[in-house]
Amino acid sequence: MDNLRLEKFKDINIDDKFFDSLKDSYREFGDWFHRKAEDKALVLYSEQDEIEGFLFCKFEAGPGDDTYPLLPNTNHMKVGTFKFNPQGTRRGDRYLKKIFDYALAHRSNVQDIYVTVFEEKHGYLVELFNRYGFEHYGTKPSPNGVEQVLLRDLSKAHNDVDKDYPFIYCQGHRKYLLGIYPEHHTKLFPDSRLFSESPNLVVDISHSNSIHKIYICQMRAVMELQRGDVIVIYRTGDGQGAAEYRAVATSLCVVENVHTIDSYQNEEQFVNECVKFSVFTEKELRTIYRERRYTYIINFTYNVALPKRPNRKSLADNVGLDRNDRWGILELSDQQFEKLIEVAEVDPKFIRA
Repeated sequence: MDNLRLEKFKDINIDDKFFDSLKDSYREFGDWFHRKAEDKALVLYSEQDEIEGFLFCKFEAGPGDDTYPLLPNTNHMKVGTFKFNPQGTRRGDRYLKKIFDYALAHRSNVQDIYVTVFEEKHGYLVELFNRYGFEHYGTKPSPNGVEQVLLRDLSKAHNDVDKDYPFIYCQGHRKYLLGIYPEHHTKLFPDSRLFSESPNLVVDISHSNSIHKIYICQMRAVMELQRGDVIVIYRTGDGQGAAEYRAVATSLCVVENVHTIDSYQNEEQFVNECVKFSVFTEKELRTIYRERRYTYIINFTYNVALPKRPNRKSLADNVGLDRNDRWGILELSDQQFEKLIEVAEVDPKFIRA
């Protein structure tokens, strides 16, 4: 399994072949790398301990002096160096999640994120950033050529689930509680494992920590969900103790679409589209397709791991959920959702009207 690590530059092997293309594109890369000895980067390693991905971000303020036009006079996070070896496993999505985690966890008020990229060499990166709301802003001339400047204004609403990620827009969208069994929950939401204290969303990293998720279930009621609706993930009891204390709300997600298993043309399409984002193996998915016991599929984005995880008792006593209801798929009122956000101590910057 690939392994993401937060490491100091001085502990990273610059002679790894992964860096060859960066050395070719940026003549100053070696000197720059060594000057960053005490800084940290997020590095993806393969099972053979070879580097497969690299991310370095830094924080800036003001318009700067090296782009045309100059940057807005705001607080920025710059994606200083970003590269990964594509493997068809949505590695880009995983790194994008960490980019947003860095920006929103920083103590200063970051107002935008920007990246510079040679479009002719890294068109796939431009496409990836565009998907999540980055827009062409300008250019950055350098001795190595002209880079494109892509900027994500964190205050701008796009009215699109992907482009607005990781923010949750509540107005006009319904809210639901969605119950998931413990054996599936940890695989699907590694940042939302059941700990007694809040995780650090930046350093608590996992290979399976992607933005997009697929959940396959038997609950016909999920077909009521619509794109943009908000889901509160509820980890059901695990039998280790009373559900009042062991079942907890853990995460906030946004619906992309819902459909049935019959919407796939054949078994191969079903397996290919679900295997990367669901908890099931290829073998299990083939069994699901053939037996048709689980026929309802939800695609959604994984936006926020709750800092505090209210248990079933708190959800009933403090949020106002009815213990007599079945907590499989349960619609929440606006008041219940707002109270849950308060109890869970969600940073207000994630919630948009």
